[in-house]
Amino acid sequence: MKFRFEKKYLYWGVTAFLVIAASLIFYYFLFHMNNVRAGFRTFTKTCMPIIDGLVLAYLMTPLVNHMERDFFIPVCKKLNLNTESSKAKKRMRLLSALITVIFVFVLIYLLCASIIPQLIVSIQNIALQLPVYATNLQDWIQKLLENNHDLAGIVTSLINQYSNELEDYLNSKLVPQLNVILTQFSSSIFSSMLGMLVTAWNLLIGLIISVYLLFSKENFAGQSKKLIYAIWEEETANKLISNIRFVNATFGGFINGKLVDSLIIGLLCFIGMTLLQLPYPVLISVIVGITNIIPFFGPYLGAIPSIVLILMVNPKQALYFAIFVLVLQQFDGNFLGPKILGNKTGLSSFWVIFSITLFGGYWGILGMAIGVPVFAVIYAGIKSLVNQQLVKRGFSTNTKDYMFLSEIRDNQFVELPPPKQKERKGKEKELNPEEKEFETKKSEKTENENKEK
Repeated sequence: MKFRFEKKYLYWGVTAFLVIAASLIFYYFLFHMNNVRAGFRTFTKTCMPIIDGLVLAYLMTPLVNHMERDFFIPVCKKLNLNTESSKAKKRMRLLSALITVIFVFVLIYLLCASIIPQLIVSIQNIALQLPVYATNLQDWIQKLLENNHDLAGIVTSLINQYSNELEDYLNSKLVPQLNVILTQFSSSIFSSMLGMLVTAWNLLIGLIISVYLLFSKENFAGQSKKLIYAIWEEETANKLISNIRFVNATFGGFINGKLVDSLIIGLLCFIGMTLLQLPYPVLISVIVGITNIIPFFGPYLGAIPSIVLILMVNPKQALYFAIFVLVLQQFDGNFLGPKILGNKTGLSSFWVIFSITLFGGYWGILGMAIGVPVFAVIYAGIKSLVNQQLVKRGFSTNTKDYMFLSEIRDNQFVELPPPKQKERKGKEKELNPEEKEFETKKSEKTENENKEK
């Protein structure tokens, strides 16, 4: 008997194999979770140089593109050099990548070398002057609450308790660690850079990988698209590539824009505090700039401890700083932020708060920083799927059409009935038709009599 091969048997066999494999994997994950976590940590640790390289290349890509497009190409055209050949493009790309990497790391090192020592000195001064600050704050509170001795006593006891704990933490833990950092940055440039490279081997390898990725990013993009079109059908592949572009535009635009925005806000805060002669301008400007990366809650997370710190030094200066930060955040929220970021996420205020709360609860500060673009991508994906299903069913995709919707019957949108208005007190009951006619004739007769008079 001749055997006939049918595709359905192959499909059934592949399906059965996949179901069994998925069941075994699920069983292993369920009863060997510790081994899975350990394996995942080992894998992540091993791939950390590659991850660092990918992150660095992704963040530096806009700078590389800008330098190549707005610097090297115009310069080469002015010098009558060929910019269309493959060799010329490779040279411009390599130079753009190397200059960008060198510029970024030199900038980071200079900022750290200039800011970190001042931060350490500020924290040391706070640790030394903390008892004096606590005493000044107690005296100010006692004067403020001189008519309420019980409340003044409670506040004073809290200040004593937390100031002692803060002083112990600063002197026993934070200051010794900062002294080590200060020693490293106070040494020669070569030795400090060498120490950083030795202690951050993964970062060094990631740097090399990032340069290679920046140099060949079009090649990697082409290989990725080639793989996508080889696996999926044309329509599916086109949608997938379009979604990847959307994710890149949303995530990359938000992160890069937020970093630039926070850097500008930190510099403006430093300039303003210097002009107003407020204490600890470097320390507080760094706090305000870093926390500004977190959307919505960031300005408050940075402003509140800064106000408390200045309050311990001088209550009047704390008031000046509070007003200054309020003005600065209004400038950022209404002018600078929209100019740099635009509407990169497309999320309402509610969903921004929701995403920060959700991802911040799982991933901490990092989740609060990247939670908004991550949720924006998820939100856009769900929205796209919902709209596709509505279009298939012939329904509208406009949210406004559903605001006052009661039901959909035979593809027709039935709106909710208008709310019944309560009868006002003293209002007469609704008249029947005969009564309405009588009242109309009565009013007309009255008007005619008034005209004759």
